[in-house]
Amino acid sequence: MIIEDFLTYLRYELNLSAYTVLCYKTDLRQFVEFLAGGDESVLDAASVTQGDVRAWIAWLAKSGVGQRSVRRKVQAVRALYKYLMRRGKALENPAADVELAKVRRRLPQVVREENVNALLDEDVDTGDFTEVRDKLMVMMLYATGIRRAELIGLRDADVSADELKVLGKRNKERIIPFARELSEWIDRYREVRDNAGATSAEGYFFTRPDGQPLYPMLVERVVRSGLDRAGGSQQRSPHVLRHTFASAMLNGGAQLSSVKELLGHSTLAATQVYTHISFGNLKSNYEHAHPRALKKGG
Repeated sequence: MIIEDFLTYLRYELNLSAYTVLCYKTDLRQFVEFLAGGDESVLDAASVTQGDVRAWIAWLAKSGVGQRSVRRKVQAVRALYKYLMRRGKALENPAADVELAKVRRRLPQVVREENVNALLDEDVDTGDFTEVRDKLMVMMLYATGIRRAELIGLRDADVSADELKVLGKRNKERIIPFARELSEWIDRYREVRDNAGATSAEGYFFTRPDGQPLYPMLVERVVRSGLDRAGGSQQRSPHVLRHTFASAMLNGGAQLSSVKELLGHSTLAATQVYTHISFGNLKSNYEHAHPRALKKGG
């Protein structure tokens, strides 16, 4: 039961999300499958060596698992053994000093401003609950940069006239301000939702027509459908709108520390990736505008 105890620790002591815990579970079950045929009862965790971990990595690579996924899986094993060592169930961490191939960090994809504007300017039936809700979901994701899970978890009491109270990762609460346009659509949504009898008995802000809360794939489908119509991005997910929000804020002159707080990042390093996008836009604008850059070979 070592892994189950570890997963319980992640979920209830570290307050990691259910999705993150599921990823740990999947990776660690794969580790046990390799070492003990999936039977944790015959695995002596304290006897696992660095050579065992290296053999597992080689097996993963031979099975076609990408470098990014391998890195994540090894990090899960490292975290497990840190937990075991603190509890005196292992003397050393066999994954601690295993060198992994460096993975080039991919820049987040964003949607071009004109494409986002085209999507948000689409006409909808302002008396239709689903149309108003879907438009507001996309608008809120772009206007505030919140995560999909944070949007689903919003309560009516969390949404005021000019700000959201968001419960993020590890139950960290943050306040996000927003502008008048979003406020107007919030009022419109609440009115049409209540008229349609779709109010949540549990107090959720976004609901389905029967008053039940949203679920992840519903949000994915709404965003994907909207971005399909808008174009301008190969990836079409709620997280792309979060990336687009961050990039737009930095391009508009917001301080990096402010964007960090709005996104709910724990460190500036997680936010700094968006400065690379902003620099890319700046460089592109320079090359298309400066007379010397336009010269051949300039």
